[in-house]
Amino acid sequence: QVQLVESGGGLVQPGESLRLSCAASGSIFSRSFMTWYRQPPGKQREWVAAISTDSSTAYADSVKGRFTISRDNAKNTVYLQMNNLKPEDTAVYYCRSQGSSNDYWGQGTQVTVSS
Repeated sequence: QVQLVESGGGLVQPGESLRLSCAASGSIFSRSFMTWYRQPPGKQREWVAAISTDSSTAYADSVKGRFTISRDNAKNTVYLQMNNLKPEDTAVYYCRSQGSSNDYWGQGTQVTVSS
């Protein structure tokens, strides 16, 4: 069983930055495909960014150029650096871990962007 714990959310003003972290328990992190999703208030969950086991990355168009996903396999942690935040980035952010035969989600961390 893998547990994912997100942290780093909070209330910021437009244009500011936050870095989210997702710490994974267990020994399979380095073999897991990691993804960040978000769910804005009243909307469906949406994909934000992903990083493969070889650290290839991909981003949703809405965050490309502003967000950066990275991973530290030694710390079993995936990060989401979010710069130039906008009010439309307000959401609960979730991380997801996918392996060859497993799929885990964290509980989420709230990000609110408001002046």
